Amino acid sequence: MSDFPRADDAVLSASPTPLPYRWRWAALWVILAGEAMDMLDSLVATIAAPSVRAELGGGAGVTQWLAAAYALAMAVGLITGGRLGDVVGRRRTFLIGTAGFTVASLLCAAAVSPGFLIGARGLQGLFGAVMIPQGLGMIKEMFHGRELGKALGMYGPVMGLSYVGGPVLAGWLVGADWFGAGWRMVFLVNLPLGGLAFLGGWRFLPASGPTARTRLDLVGAALASAAALAVVFPLVQGRELGWPVWAFVSMTAGVALFGVFGWYEDRVSRGGGDPLVVPGLFRKRAFSGGLVTGAALFAAVAGFSLALSLYFQSGLGASPLKAGLAVLPWSAGTVVGFVVVQVLDGAGLLRRYGRALVRTGVVVMALGAGAFACALRWAGAHLTVWQGAPALAVVGLGLGLVMGPFFETVLGTVEPHETGSAAGTLTAVQQFGSALGSAVLGTVLFSALAGRVPDATGADASGTAAGLDWSRAMEITLGAEAGLLAITLAASFLLPAEPGVTTTGRLTGNDVGD
Repeated sequence: MSDFPRADDAVLSASPTPLPYRWRWAALWVILAGEAMDMLDSLVATIAAPSVRAELGGGAGVTQWLAAAYALAMAVGLITGGRLGDVVGRRRTFLIGTAGFTVASLLCAAAVSPGFLIGARGLQGLFGAVMIPQGLGMIKEMFHGRELGKALGMYGPVMGLSYVGGPVLAGWLVGADWFGAGWRMVFLVNLPLGGLAFLGGWRFLPASGPTARTRLDLVGAALASAAALAVVFPLVQGRELGWPVWAFVSMTAGVALFGVFGWYEDRVSRGGGDPLVVPGLFRKRAFSGGLVTGAALFAAVAGFSLALSLYFQSGLGASPLKAGLAVLPWSAGTVVGFVVVQVLDGAGLLRRYGRALVRTGVVVMALGAGAFACALRWAGAHLTVWQGAPALAVVGLGLGLVMGPFFETVLGTVEPHETGSAAGTLTAVQQFGSALGSAVLGTVLFSALAGRVPDATGADASGTAAGLDWSRAMEITLGAEAGLLAITLAASFLLPAEPGVTTTGRLTGNDVGD
């Protein structure tokens, strides 16, 4: 860039409206790439799980932990991750998270035991917790007005498509068995993706320093982490251990610890300190309602995805590739849902009907899940993956209708100085919902099998075909899925009738770099 002033410099400097950040759209794609990498990894393990167990061993709990460890680690780290960006700068924090996530992916691919893999998945989740919140914060800084709405509107579709596209990609990678890597390829693919995201972030993300002189609330982070672990751990392990008394004590203690966490954060705020979560966020109806809605929604989606993958592979004996392809109707339905949302947005109707669209989407998801249950009852053990395709397309349609307006509705009224805490808290609650959904629906599914836990080939311990048992277990699991969607629908009434988009907090200037 030339050091000589341009002819229009005086005009620009005198303008009352500062220039928007020049590389904002390129930076948005870098942020979305990091988000997509995270969302893909949140579900790839569900497709790879039978192959992992066949090679590394382990019980049914390993299958649940491959999904729950990632989501739980991300949940307990996200709130701190959001505040970390406020303390040391969002660009620097994003780059650290991206690099760590890539290295953790390499460790997952090198795992030699179930415990090592689960630990590496947890490390992935922690670095994802450092990376992801910075994206929403930078979007709120770079965009304003209608552009902010468009940027947030792109965020939801990318997340939703990545969420349902993860199993498809995983099935293809496991089935292709490139270089004899098998299931390890679902993690090795992150190496080039992570490298590109890091280089793109280095070049295009805006320079940013601390947004406030704050200190990390380590006590609050420890309380939130202990509470989440105390709830999820017994849900995953309790069934295999025969539901000992300590499991129920732990879950009760976890709920109590969440209460202690809230009390402590309010005390820190009243004392003039730097709470992990800004208490004022919970007085915003859009935000507090979004937390409850998002937690229930992601519990329903993650739990259903896990159960569906296990049913296709272990119940019907489908290959990883076929099981991945079986959810393509889900992806196609999601695309249609997003197209509907974009049409409404173009007609200027999304702001008026955003909350109604979320409710409609939840109802459509429930109808799709009910249709899949009917297909199970009709076909039983003879159900093919394609016979369930229409029902999965309906589930996807509903998901697209929900996710399209969701983020704009929830985050639209958050002020710039709250974005770090808000982004971390919202995504943390969603990830906690995912871990909870994997734990709850996974436990319901395996409990319904009445001890007939299949191996990677789809047969139980006695070698008897397990298809009929799995079909009945899936029907019971879909009942639990309906309960989660009912909670989501009820919580959606807490959302505001129209999303509000703030216009402050945009970046100025044309340069990047620290």
